[in-house]
Amino acid sequence: MRQIHVRVARWSARHAGRAIAGWFAFVVLCLAAGITVGTDEATTKDFWVGEAGRAEAMATEGGLERSPTERILIRAESGPLDPAAARSAARDVTERMRGLPEVERVAAPVRSDDGQVLLVSVVLNGPELEGRKNVVPLLEQTAAVGADHPGLVVEETGSPAISKGVNDQRGKDLALSERISLPVTVITLLIVFGSVVMAGVPLLLALSSIAAAIGLSMVASHAMPDAGVGMNLILLIGLAVGVDYTLFYLKREREERARSGGRLSSEALVELAAATAGRAIVVSGLAVIVSTATLYLAADVIFSSLATGTILVVAVAVASSLTVLPALLVKIGHRTERLAPRKAARRARRGRPVRAAKPQTGRVFAALLKPARTRPALTLGLSVLVMLGLAAPALGLKLVDPGKDTFSRDIPAMQVYDRLTRSFPELLVTHEVVARSTPERAAQVARALEDLGRRAQADPLFAGEAGGTGDTRGTGDTPGTRDTAPTVRTSADGRISVLELAVPHPAPSAEAIESLVHLRQDHIPATVGLLSGVETGVSGDVARGQDYVAHESDKLPLVIGFLLLMTFLMTVWAFRSVVIGLVGVVLNLLSAVASLGMLVLFFQGTWAEGLLAFDSLGAIASRVPLFLVVILFGLSMDYQVFVVSRIQEARRNGMSAREAVLEGINRSAKVVTSAAIVMVTVFGAFVALHLTEMKQMGFCLAVAVLLDAVVIRLMVLPSVLLLLGERAWWPARPVRRRAAEPAAGPPAEVG
Repeated sequence: MRQIHVRVARWSARHAGRAIAGWFAFVVLCLAAGITVGTDEATTKDFWVGEAGRAEAMATEGGLERSPTERILIRAESGPLDPAAARSAARDVTERMRGLPEVERVAAPVRSDDGQVLLVSVVLNGPELEGRKNVVPLLEQTAAVGADHPGLVVEETGSPAISKGVNDQRGKDLALSERISLPVTVITLLIVFGSVVMAGVPLLLALSSIAAAIGLSMVASHAMPDAGVGMNLILLIGLAVGVDYTLFYLKREREERARSGGRLSSEALVELAAATAGRAIVVSGLAVIVSTATLYLAADVIFSSLATGTILVVAVAVASSLTVLPALLVKIGHRTERLAPRKAARRARRGRPVRAAKPQTGRVFAALLKPARTRPALTLGLSVLVMLGLAAPALGLKLVDPGKDTFSRDIPAMQVYDRLTRSFPELLVTHEVVARSTPERAAQVARALEDLGRRAQADPLFAGEAGGTGDTRGTGDTPGTRDTAPTVRTSADGRISVLELAVPHPAPSAEAIESLVHLRQDHIPATVGLLSGVETGVSGDVARGQDYVAHESDKLPLVIGFLLLMTFLMTVWAFRSVVIGLVGVVLNLLSAVASLGMLVLFFQGTWAEGLLAFDSLGAIASRVPLFLVVILFGLSMDYQVFVVSRIQEARRNGMSAREAVLEGINRSAKVVTSAAIVMVTVFGAFVALHLTEMKQMGFCLAVAVLLDAVVIRLMVLPSVLLLLGERAWWPARPVRRRAAEPAAGPPAEVG
C-alpha cells in the first residue's frame, strides 16, 4: 500500500494511451452523472440555527412561515408624484401580478409619508428560498408596467430580486476572476518551464479536475445539500492545487531527467518522480482533505457545502497527478527524446555550446535564504516578531453575519431597496415573535402577543408601524395607510401564533441588534413569557445573523481543536517525527493568524475602501475566519510536505542535518515560490469581486500563501530546523552519514 502511487504511475506510464483516454472518459462521466441527477439545493430548513431556527420551525409547523415578498415602487420620473397616474399604474401592477401563477397574493398600495412613492407588495408562492427562481416573470411585468406609464418610474426589489441579482453578479465576478488568473497562471508556467507544451499540462489537468469535481459535487449534493457556494470554491481551490500538484510533479521529473543525462527512459523517470513528488502529493492532498473535513464539525450547511467542494476537487486533483499526468509525461518525454538529436545537431552546426544546467536556486532565493543560513537564531526571532506584529490586529476581530444590507449597490435591486427603505423605514428589519401552545390557549396567547406589540411600539428602538408583508387598509384603487397596530396571526389549529415587529434600522446596525436584545430579554419575559407552558422564539434577519454568529463561536473551539490535532497527526505520520509535527502546527498557526491580522487591518476599518473597492462592514463576515483557518492549514501543509520531504530525502542520502536542510530548501525554493505565485494570483483575483465576503476570502488566502511561501518556508522553517539539528527528527535515530555522494539512481520504492 505504501508503494501504490508508484504502481499506479508505472501502469500509467506503460499504458499511456489508455491512461489518457481513461482519464478524460472519467471527466466526461462525472459531468454526465452530475447533469443527469442535477443539484439538490439547500432548503430554508437547512439554514435553521439557534433560537431563530427553532422559531422558524414552529412557524412552519403552523403554516405561518416567512414568504418570499417583492416590493414594487411607483414614483415620478421628476417632480411631484401625480396621484391619479400612480393609482392607474398600481391597478395595472395589481392586475398583472394577480394573473401570474407564481403569485399568492397582492396587497393594497400604500403611500409613503411624503406622498411621493406608492408601494405595492406582492407575496410569491412557495418557500422563501424558491423566490429567486420564480421572480423573473414578476420583474418582466414590472418592466412592462413602467413602459406603459411614461412619466413614472416603476421598479421592483425584495429578497427574491436581490438574491437573483447577487447570483447574476457572482457569475460575472467568477468570469472576471478567470480572465485575471488564467493569463497570469499561463505566464508563470511559461517562465518556469520555458515551454508551451509543458506549461499547458498543469492548466489542462487543473481544468479537467475542476470539471470532474463539479459533476461529482452535483451528485454529492443529494447526500449533503448544496448551499450555493460549493461551485465558487471548486473553481478557487481547483485551479490553485491542480496547478500546484502538477507543477511539483513536473519539476521533479525534469530534475531527474537532467540528472540522469539520458541514461533512463521516460517510463523510469516517471517512476522516480512518483516515488518522491508523487508520495508528497498524496500526503499533501490527504492533509488538505483531512483538514477541510473538520468543517463538518461546525454542523452548518454552508460549511458542509464548502468542505464537500474542497474535498472533491482536491481528491480529483491528486488522482489526476497520479494517473493521467505520468502518461502525459511519457508521451512528452518520447517526443523530447526523438527531437533531442536534431536539436543537438542543429546547435552543433551553429557552433553553440551545450546549455549548462540551471542552478537550483537563483540569486533572489539565495539572498532570501542567507539570513537563515548564516544567523538562524536572529532570523527566527525577527521573522516571528514580524509575523506576530502582522497578527496583532486580529485581537480586535469583530464578526458580523452579512445580510442584504451589505450587498453591492451595483445590483439594480439593491438601488431600489435603498429607495424603498428611505420611504418606508419600517421595512428595514422585522422581528418575528413565534409562540406555540395548546389550541385552547390561542386567545390568551394572542392577547399576550398584542400586549407585547404595544410595549414594543413604545420602545424607541422599534418602529411605530407594522412591517411584514405589506397588508394594509385600502383597495387596489385607493391607496391605504400603514397599519399602526401590530397584528397577531394564528394557525388554523390554534397552536402557533406569530407577531411581526418593525425596526427602522439596518440589520447589521447596533440599534437593530439592541432591539433584538430588548425583545428577548425584556419584552417577551414581561408578556407572553409569563404564560406557563408556552414556547416562544424570535426570528427575522437580525435574529438569524446573531444566532448564526453565536453558533459559529460555539463550534469554533471544537473545529480548531480537531484541526490542530489532525494536522499534528498527519505530519507525524508523514515524517515519523513528533518534533516536525509540532513545528508544522505552530508554523501553520502563525501564518494563519498573521493573515487574519492583515484581513482585520484592511477590511474592518475604512481606510482601505478606496484601495480595494469595497464598503466596510465594520467587521469581518462571520464565515470567513473559521473557513480560512481550516483551508489555510490545509494549503500550508502543501508547502510543509514538499519542503520537508526534500530535506528528509537529503538526510536519508547521508547528509548531515544542516546540509540536508540547506539542500532541501535550495531544491524546493524555486518550485514552491512558483506554486505560490499561481495560488496568490488565483486567490488575489477574488479581491476584484463585488461581494465583500468573497473579497475578504480572496485577500486573506492570497496574503497567507505569500507569507507562508516567503517568510515561513524560506526564513522561519530553515532557521528552526538548523537550530534543532538532529533533534528535529526525534524520535527517529540519526542517519549514518555516507562516505561519498551516492550515484544517481532510483529510490528504493521504484521497481
